[in-house]
Amino acid sequence: MKLENLKPAKGSTHNSKRVGRGQGSGKGGTATRGTKGAQARAGYEHKIGFEGGQMPIQRRLPKFGFKNPTRVEYLAINVSTLQAVSERTGITAFDIETMIGAGLAHKGDLVKVLGNGEITAALEVSAHAFSASAVSKIEAAGGKTTVIE
Repeated sequence: MKLENLKPAKGSTHNSKRVGRGQGSGKGGTATRGTKGAQARAGYEHKIGFEGGQMPIQRRLPKFGFKNPTRVEYLAINVSTLQAVSERTGITAFDIETMIGAGLAHKGDLVKVLGNGEITAALEVSAHAFSASAVSKIEAAGGKTTVIE
């Protein structure tokens, strides 16, 4: 099988309807638009969501939910991830720039360190927030935590 031999499955494609090509074609005259009215004329565009006068779905369905405008969203990084990166690269001091360089975070992310996993290396970690379990695990391994304001 080669690229030049590929073709769509039988019945999956259709020829386009050629309208307005004279009476002999069977689709001349009104070109399947019906007679008169805005929809029969050139330049007709209905509004987005218009359903022919039927109540549109965005008005039939109720509003629901709530988006908190003051929500602060953190990027979660586990201590096990920091341990793995430390073993692989030899880094012992993690700040935001180091995490970005290691591919753990992106510029502008707020980072929260969580306590999932085990940590044995004594790491100095600077982040925007820490969970209580992360602080206890890092300090138990001989490391230090610093909260960035």
